Amino acid sequence: MNKKSIIIGSIVVLLVALSYLNVVPEKGALYLMFNMILIVAGFYMLIKGADIFVEGASKIATKFNIPQMVIGLTIVAFGTSMPEAAVSIKAALSDNAGITVGNVVGSNIMNILLILGVSACIASLPIKKNTFAIEIPWVIFVTVVLLVLGVNGDVISFVDGIILCGLMAIFMIYLIKQAKNGESDDESTVLTEKDTMIKLIFFVVIGIVCIVIGSNVTVDAASYVAEKCGMSPRLIGLTIVAFGTSLPELVTSATAAKRGKVDIAIGNIVGSNIFNILFVVGVSALITPVAFATEFIKDTVVAIAAAVLLFVCVMNKERKLTKLGGVIMLVCYAAYFAYILVANYAA
Repeated sequence: MNKKSIIIGSIVVLLVALSYLNVVPEKGALYLMFNMILIVAGFYMLIKGADIFVEGASKIATKFNIPQMVIGLTIVAFGTSMPEAAVSIKAALSDNAGITVGNVVGSNIMNILLILGVSACIASLPIKKNTFAIEIPWVIFVTVVLLVLGVNGDVISFVDGIILCGLMAIFMIYLIKQAKNGESDDESTVLTEKDTMIKLIFFVVIGIVCIVIGSNVTVDAASYVAEKCGMSPRLIGLTIVAFGTSLPELVTSATAAKRGKVDIAIGNIVGSNIFNILFVVGVSALITPVAFATEFIKDTVVAIAAAVLLFVCVMNKERKLTKLGGVIMLVCYAAYFAYILVANYAA
């Protein structure tokens, strides 16, 4: 761990401690600014916590000779979706379903239109055969399922959660078959002499603690900012929270595109979108019913349209998402962003 990480981590811990100790007066512009900073601090804890958890858990699994394929499809895959899951579950338990659904739907829209749009503008993104033929149609299908379940009863219920988790199981079976056929992109976990069992267990515990605290701080601060700035929980979920929980995908995809390592970028984003709906919403619904407001019908339709647009943009001879496709996606996201802003403040 370098000095920069230690300094940033120390600042984040201090901010969170101040929040829990109620040191800052709970009124005025100062407290509003403090909560805005807390949102950033919460995102940092979520992302770092997930990284620490995945690293520790993956190495523990490796010590027990668990195959890399299994580690990649379970610990790593679910671990990278933990920020979204933690925020969504916390928001649902706090009766902030606008953030729960907004986080997932907003992240999925952002992943495709913004993240892939930016990445494609840096370098054209090739798409794998299975991603084009199976995974993109699957993300369209599960998004339609989410829409149908939400519209039918205005809530994602426990039974709906079972349905989503069942679809997740089917997707996992597909991934396992892909891995057995040698089409997995998971990297090997390397152990060193310093990786003692006590140290790795400590990593896992610290990672979980960071995720839990980070989700609490993020949701509470985002809810306060939304209330004071006249933003609906839906808007803040679709924008600020969605952007924060999508930061890892944005950084990873843009960096990979810049370095020319773009062969799995689209597949990773599509896989993340599938996990967001089936795992994040599914698990949230198993814990507590998730309200699905009428306003989210339009947003979910946009998420479906974004996935269809991606499918259309790569439907060419080269099977690539070109720079033109990236520009189209960015324009579409700008139009959608403007729409939800106008709709929020016009209400």
